[in-house]
Amino acid sequence: MSSIIQKSTLQFLAELAAHNTREWFAEHKNRYEDARKNYISFLDEMLQEMQHFEPAARGQRGKDLVFRIYRDVRFSKDKRPYKDHFGAYVAEGGRKSTLPGYYLHLAGNNNSFVAGGLWMPPAEQLKAVRQEIDYNLDAFKSIIESTDFKNCFGDLQGEQLKTTPKGYDKENPAINYLRHKSWNAVMPLPNNEVLQENFMEVVLDAFQALKPFNDFLMQPLQDVEE
Repeated sequence: MSSIIQKSTLQFLAELAAHNTREWFAEHKNRYEDARKNYISFLDEMLQEMQHFEPAARGQRGKDLVFRIYRDVRFSKDKRPYKDHFGAYVAEGGRKSTLPGYYLHLAGNNNSFVAGGLWMPPAEQLKAVRQEIDYNLDAFKSIIESTDFKNCFGDLQGEQLKTTPKGYDKENPAINYLRHKSWNAVMPLPNNEVLQENFMEVVLDAFQALKPFNDFLMQPLQDVEE
């Protein structure tokens, strides 16, 4: 493995966060292009390595998985024109997929992270995942309480209902997981870890720890499609 994240890439993103204007961005467009190329190069090697354990990575290219740096400010009170990070999502169907997948977020100021799981699925898929957790709670807990998962991600994250979801009893042993509207795993990455020569291994190890979690979440979604 040879791809690494350059210090200049994180430095650019940190400065963009502090100077998020069109004028500043135009003056530093070359730095943006260099940083983006560095990120995509890293993604391309990452995808090659992911193919050994994740079929969804096959045939995908880094440049197709990166989200646009430009923010849509039409309906937002936040009028900053640019995102202050690079993000890419690996899943069946590419970066716009609503299926469980793997996310690499690169940012300055110790704000990078890897994440995965399922984010805000539509009602039918949400219902299917809750039912899968309810029916197979032991299997679900064995994944999110495993040593590999805990060491990388700690506790499960994701937006939750404040009340009990319709159709379930508050005494249900799975209720803490059934209240979720998203099921996410997140591992923060400080700058010093991102800049290490073994950062590719760190990301791949985290994604491999995510694989059983994503597979569990994928199963009920496949059943819905069928």
